[in-house]
Amino acid sequence: MISTEGLGRAYGETWALHDFSLRVAAGEILGLLGPNGAGKSTTVKILTGLLRPTVGRATIAGFDIVGQPLEAKQRLGYVPEQPVLYETLTASEFLEVISALHHLDPAAAAARRDELLDLLGLGGVRHQRLSAFSKGMKQKVVLAAALIHRPEVLILDEPLDGLDANSARVVKELLRNLASQGRAILFCSHILDVVERVCTRIVVIDKGRQIAAGSPADIAAATESASLDEAFAKLTGVRDAGLISGDILRALDR
Repeated sequence: MISTEGLGRAYGETWALHDFSLRVAAGEILGLLGPNGAGKSTTVKILTGLLRPTVGRATIAGFDIVGQPLEAKQRLGYVPEQPVLYETLTASEFLEVISALHHLDPAAAAARRDELLDLLGLGGVRHQRLSAFSKGMKQKVVLAAALIHRPEVLILDEPLDGLDANSARVVKELLRNLASQGRAILFCSHILDVVERVCTRIVVIDKGRQIAAGSPADIAAATESASLDEAFAKLTGVRDAGLISGDILRALDR
C-alpha cells in the first residue's frame, strides 16, 4: 500500500535521504522513528507529493506519487506535523470544503462529516469558528479531514500532538480499527512509548538511512536493550538518559 524503492533526496550536495526502501502493507501500522534531521520529514514530504525525489520511486496504493499524483492522493489521508486551517470557517464548513475537494457526494459527505465530528468529541462545537478552537481541537479537525474520504492509506506526522489523554486514547483505538479494516498507516512520532503501543512494526532511520527495522521487541533484543527507548538511544548515538538527567541536575545546582 505504501512502497518506496531506492528513494533518495539531495539538497545541493547534501543527501537528506539515501537509498531508502520501505513497505507498509494493508492492515499494518508502521512507526517511522529517527532523531531530528534523520530524514523522516523528507520521506513524508515525498510520499505526500510535496517534494520530488532526486532518485528512486514511491507509490501509494500502487500509484506512483510523481507520475500519477492525482490517483495517489485520492487514496491518501495526511495529517501534517504543522497543519494549517482556514480559521474563519467553522469545523463543519472546513470539512465541507475538504469533501468538495475530494468530489464526494454532498449528502454522503455530510453524514460522514457528522460521524467523524461526533466520534472525535466535536459534535457540540461543529458550528463554532476554528479560530476559537484549542490546539487539540484543531488537531481533531485535521484528523477528520484526513479521514473524510475513507482513504486506503494514512500518513500521520505527530497525530496526537495537543490531544488530552482521553482524546489520544480514542484516536489510538480508531487507528487500530482502521488497520483492522485493511488500511495501511505510516505513523511518525517522537513519543517512543506511544509508537511502541500503537505500531505493529517500526523502522528507525538516521542520517537519511535505515538503521533498524522490526517489532519493538526485536529491535530491543538486537541492541541488547531493555526497552525501545534504550535501543533508540544506542542506535542513534544519543547519550544515556540517566547521564543527561544528571547533567541537568548539576546545571540547576550551579
